[in-house]
Amino acid sequence: MHWKVIRFTEVSSTNDYAREIAKEVPEGTVVVAKRQTSGRGRKGRKWASPEGGLWMTAILKPRSSPEHITKLVFVGALAVVDTLARYGIPAEIKWPNDVLVGGKKIAGILTECKLNSFALLGIGLNVNNEIPEELKEQAISMAELVGKVSIEEVLQALLRSISYWYSLFKNGMHEKILQAVRLKSSVIGRNVVIIEDGEVVLEGKAIGIDESGSLLIDRSGHIERVVYGDVSLRFADQ
Repeated sequence: MHWKVIRFTEVSSTNDYAREIAKEVPEGTVVVAKRQTSGRGRKGRKWASPEGGLWMTAILKPRSSPEHITKLVFVGALAVVDTLARYGIPAEIKWPNDVLVGGKKIAGILTECKLNSFALLGIGLNVNNEIPEELKEQAISMAELVGKVSIEEVLQALLRSISYWYSLFKNGMHEKILQAVRLKSSVIGRNVVIIEDGEVVLEGKAIGIDESGSLLIDRSGHIERVVYGDVSLRFADQ
């Protein structure tokens, strides 16, 4: 994959800007900002993105059917895990779109797709940015773990890893991607609760991720597929 990086000091969000230009630019265009004023995660949640972190969106144009396009989030998550490993940081994937280190969030992935047109792979990675005091129990940065690192070097490593996983995606090797996610999962084998709109809708043991990318939950022998929702480990392993 040939990447063309567009850099900003500040944008509302890299996904917003990427969406505006996606139809006109080639696949592999990447929007990177030093800071975002309106960074967000899933369901429009605010994502603190001050200077010092890596805030980026890759514009992709896969020819993929609707049932596979949702797996792009795993391409981003696996690329982050690989990148962190290069710095000696072991990380796990909390289904579907968070990357954790020691149970704390270090990165989030946000994908947006317009079928038969483009897909946005947004990644927010805490690199050298300071974690606000009120979030220190839930979030962590690379700098806390290994000291300050070059954001540019992290970006280049991340793009190389995205190239690898995205090439598998484009070649239809979805099972290889899913198997890698299963191996790096922070939730498989643990008791979890599934939350939608602030309400607990399901409790059980996460036993796997199926071929569609859905999370499989065992509720006393009855298996349920979770396509959408937030996973909480608050009551895990009790």
